[in-house]
Amino acid sequence: MSVPARFPAFRIHAEGDRHQAGIEEIGLDDLAPGEVDIRVAYSSVNYKDALAGSGKGKILRRPVLVGGIDVAGHVVASRDARWREGDAVLVTGCGLSETRDGGYSAYARLQAEWVVPLPAGLTLRESMALGTAGFTAGLSLHRMLANDQRPDMGPIAVTGATGGVGMLAIDILTRAGFEAHAITGKVDQFEALQSIGARQCISRHGLHWGQRPLEAARWAGAIDNVGGEMLDGLTRVIHPYGNIASCGLAGGHELHSTVMPFIIRGVSLLGIASAGTAYDIRRRVWERLASDWKPAHLDRIAAHETGLDGLPAVFARMMVGESFGRTVVAL
Repeated sequence: MSVPARFPAFRIHAEGDRHQAGIEEIGLDDLAPGEVDIRVAYSSVNYKDALAGSGKGKILRRPVLVGGIDVAGHVVASRDARWREGDAVLVTGCGLSETRDGGYSAYARLQAEWVVPLPAGLTLRESMALGTAGFTAGLSLHRMLANDQRPDMGPIAVTGATGGVGMLAIDILTRAGFEAHAITGKVDQFEALQSIGARQCISRHGLHWGQRPLEAARWAGAIDNVGGEMLDGLTRVIHPYGNIASCGLAGGHELHSTVMPFIIRGVSLLGIASAGTAYDIRRRVWERLASDWKPAHLDRIAAHETGLDGLPAVFARMMVGESFGRTVVAL
């Protein structure tokens, strides 16, 4: 399959205090080196993409990169025997739009060891409707199960519930037999969250954690996208031997807590580092996301679609908390 000499890409320039982002015409040789060339069909928008693309966060570690931490498409050429022309593949995280050119481009050049075959049960679009957000939610559940979380222990709280990770976590937990409780500041979206599986919806504005290191236990575990005071409060109200999967910091990166929940109730705090997940675990999580964990309401959660030209507007909405669910980027 021939690759055009020039093709469009959404490129970010970030040098010192200077920030510029937009569509440019580039060629394959303008991309970071790699063994696998991919014709990109879809990408997606994650909070990290909005930080990088808007310049609101110091994400890039190189002065110029193509944005987009997710990629799905077909191999057009491979210098590694594991991949052949025509293979349907996906890549999430792995330094894309941080140390290497990402998925907001008609073509991507990536290292072979990051590439995951598109699992049976997912289309390319569905894989990006999930993207890093869905993988993060799935990895959170994977780690909780590995640490003996069970549905019969009680409900799981999901914070930041109207974001991509939160909505997908609710759906995935429900598919896995858990009762999911949604915590969000967007009370006007309670009905939407219930429609994708949330058994209860709680306004974060009405939460009162109390002042003691241990308060009355309320949930058997949590998937937390917020961090900060929210994570501190959650540690006080988790049932004995429950797990908190920490996978976001929208509410702050600091944690002020005590050791009491961990040494008295045996609560576990699990760090979810989705970008650097080992390949074998990555494959296992994607296989489950394509089968028994596949969200039942994926089209409803990822109802928004944009091209490269619509990315700045999506970033702007996300930065002021106006986004809901997932946005797929169609190349």
